[in-house]
Amino acid sequence: MIKQEVVDKILDAARIEEVVGDFVDLKKRGISLIGLCPFHNEKTPSFNVSVNKGIYKCFGCGAGGDSVRFVMEHEKYSYPEALKYLAQKYHIEVEETERTPEQVAAQDKRESLFIVTNWAGKFFRETLWENEEGRTIGLNYFKERGYREDIIRKFELGYSPEAWTALYDRAKAEGHKDEFLETAGLIIRKDDGSVYDRFRGRVMFPIHNLTGRILGFGGRTLKTDKKSPKYVNSPESEVYHKSDVLYGLYFAKKPILDADNCYLVEGYADVLSMHQAGVENVVASSGTSLTIGQIRLISRYTKHVTILYDGDEAGIKASLRGTDMLLEEGLDVKVLLFPDGNDPDSYVQRYGSAAFKQYIAEHQQDFIFYKTHVLLRDAGNDPIKRAEVIHEVVASIALIPDAIKASIFVRECSSLLEIEERLLISELNKIRIGQAKKPDRKQDPVPLQHKEHTPAAKSDPDKAEEGISPDALQEREIVRILLNYGNHSATWESNGDIPIAPLLLSGLTDISFDDPACLSVINIYKEYIARHELPEERVFITHPDRHIADLAIDLLAIKYSISPNWNDEKRKIYVSHESERLEDLVYGAIYRLKKRKVEQQIFRIREELKAETDETNMEVMLANYQKLKDVSKLIADKLGTIVIK
Repeated sequence: MIKQEVVDKILDAARIEEVVGDFVDLKKRGISLIGLCPFHNEKTPSFNVSVNKGIYKCFGCGAGGDSVRFVMEHEKYSYPEALKYLAQKYHIEVEETERTPEQVAAQDKRESLFIVTNWAGKFFRETLWENEEGRTIGLNYFKERGYREDIIRKFELGYSPEAWTALYDRAKAEGHKDEFLETAGLIIRKDDGSVYDRFRGRVMFPIHNLTGRILGFGGRTLKTDKKSPKYVNSPESEVYHKSDVLYGLYFAKKPILDADNCYLVEGYADVLSMHQAGVENVVASSGTSLTIGQIRLISRYTKHVTILYDGDEAGIKASLRGTDMLLEEGLDVKVLLFPDGNDPDSYVQRYGSAAFKQYIAEHQQDFIFYKTHVLLRDAGNDPIKRAEVIHEVVASIALIPDAIKASIFVRECSSLLEIEERLLISELNKIRIGQAKKPDRKQDPVPLQHKEHTPAAKSDPDKAEEGISPDALQEREIVRILLNYGNHSATWESNGDIPIAPLLLSGLTDISFDDPACLSVINIYKEYIARHELPEERVFITHPDRHIADLAIDLLAIKYSISPNWNDEKRKIYVSHESERLEDLVYGAIYRLKKRKVEQQIFRIREELKAETDETNMEVMLANYQKLKDVSKLIADKLGTIVIK
């Protein structure tokens, strides 16, 4: 376990905007930061980060919490693992008490897989640098390819020995179980029950997740045997899903944010060479077709992608089809073709870093125009093929969700295709109408000539409060005031230094709270007040009971903020904040909750009277009923409302 004083130190150091900013592209809006939620697919930002409160909240899917919770949810870490991650980020030393065998045995499968993959990464690195076979074969290979030692160490490259069970024997000697070694794909079991190392005699490329942990590996053979596959990759597992992973993204996150652009290449070598050339905002799809999961990873950091093609004709045409998905997800896509069959790796090796950067800057072009040129070149003067080109280009334009961008491409492509713009618009609208009729469409496109457009469907933020009873909403309002203003002074009282929390709770001594989470918060406040203290927000945000923590996040998160365009100096418009009328807010909440509780009692007596036959009991019940009606009227008068009899 981690000592509490260390936990407190970690929580004090962790800045929510820095922790979330490692994974989400955040932009300033009002007093908060917003971005695209990493926990569900969305095109309009509903993910809100409050720097002052140290919390995040998505008003689309409802996810929320503090820095620790974000790391837990995003990386699927346990609480101690998330704390260790933050401790490492902020250079805080963590001392743990010795774990019992039972605690070690309780490690779940996912964590056990991470343990063996990261252990294997260390084994491959040590073999590369410290083993004679590794230095002679593996390290020499990397150096012959032109990679500097700092790049080799940065990407944690390694070497797997040629021996059949070198990794397996070391793993068993250090106590790792066959079950996890096999599931992680580090060993393969034969029909007779014997095992051998999957990556024998290969140079190793570790694949990292967004926090730097190793998910799996790519291994390249150094043999010329055609029967042996050039690359062998880790199989799918609980921790490694290749369709949701981009090689190099761990190292490229900040450079992508800084450049507001992501270079997309095919293989490991391309990423390494570009980093060595000083171009670090680059990731690779690792030889697989681009997936929606990978595209959404990129879109967390930028909306601008440049695809670097290696000049292979067949590969380019195959990529043209896959690249349409980038357009559909709303990304701006540019492409770059290297000359003479070069790829990014070979070009930078041949011409050097400066020429490489210059070539990228001068030769990238928009994907739609590039696709049009490539297809027209192949079609030549064949009218049938040219008609097919028009259909294919318009189909790509139809995927672009931004109507203004689509209209620009239509205008430019009409010139390239030598066809009237109105005909392209007509074809575009036919495609969009066809898309709209599909049952699984993401959105209902509107014909291009219309100025308005229908946005993509998204989660309704207000649905979060559906199913909450009016009684619970009243109780939540009390808790909201406590969390947001409990430590503020009740300046309207004769002794203006009384905090609002004890004043508010003193007015509710005759009220019982029915919502369990609200009741827990109230009781925590009462315990602190009894010690002449007030709890900090963190007490609730980091509470081990998720019902309490989720309630606190929901009530502390600010859904809307005043636009900076509402400037009272320019327009003489002033919008007051509830903090300026705390007296009305506090007493209004007290009276409304009391009125609600009284109305419940009135209703209960009314229902009981229907079944009561004893006259004496009826007289008592009627007397209580009238008293409650009088109380209800008194409260209504305080609220300035009218009770209809």
